[in-house]
Amino acid sequence: MISINPADIPVPKLHQYLLGTVGPRPIAFASTIDKNGKPNLSPFSFFNVFGVNPTTLIFSPSRRGRDNRTKNTFKNLKEVPEVVINVVTYDLVQQASLASTEYPEGVNEFLKAGLGMLPSEKVRPFRVKESPVQFECKVREIIETGSGGGAGNLVICEILIFHINPDILDEEGAVDPQKIRLVARLGKNYYSKAFGDAIFEVPKPAQQLGMGIDNLPELIRNSNVLTGNELGMLGNLESLPSSMEIEEMKNTPAIRAILEHPEDATSVLMTLARRHIREGHFYDALKILMI
Repeated sequence: MISINPADIPVPKLHQYLLGTVGPRPIAFASTIDKNGKPNLSPFSFFNVFGVNPTTLIFSPSRRGRDNRTKNTFKNLKEVPEVVINVVTYDLVQQASLASTEYPEGVNEFLKAGLGMLPSEKVRPFRVKESPVQFECKVREIIETGSGGGAGNLVICEILIFHINPDILDEEGAVDPQKIRLVARLGKNYYSKAFGDAIFEVPKPAQQLGMGIDNLPELIRNSNVLTGNELGMLGNLESLPSSMEIEEMKNTPAIRAILEHPEDATSVLMTLARRHIREGHFYDALKILMI
């Protein structure tokens, strides 16, 4: 491992490490307006939701590391403490990137990026017409974390009203990740997709009391074949199978056929168990491993 003291490396290098390791990060496509009514639009990947009662969205238009300047977004928020946070999808990512260009003050990034301007209902800044989710927010507080280059400015927002395109919802009315097609920021010029094969499910431990990896038999727990993720799936089961259940599994035709060749049985059983894990049959996998 390399140990790094943040105070010992240049800010741009530190910035690179943080952007490359803390991610993928959702993107706030923030629409603001200055005191003269001129719109501004810019994406920020230092962003997330931090509470639902009251609703709390926070994003950070940080100070530039190279010259300590702040973006027009930050100046506008000081003048007009309102913002629309628009969701960035795969279909919008190139236009959102274009809107991050450091145009001179007063330039309308909506026009530069070819995006539609929708009037908001509760705040003065415009919404991005093409975004499937638009959060109209008031700014509750701005926390300036420092005065040097690279310092963050935490903009704490409360949602007054938000708008969702029904096309991104599933049959139960929840947001479908395959329909909304979100993207997120990584380090350098990299982004990630939050849809397609990138989506997978992990059962929430809160739905049951997992027995924990420490309760798995030692030979399974210390296996040099099973990964930590696979052990975690088994540890999320509520209990070990009983001797009767293991014996029943042992007497199935498939397992009996494997045990007829004891020289290969261990590796073949391990392969079979891992296939069951990949298919989501964790309890059967554990029974096979315990034979």
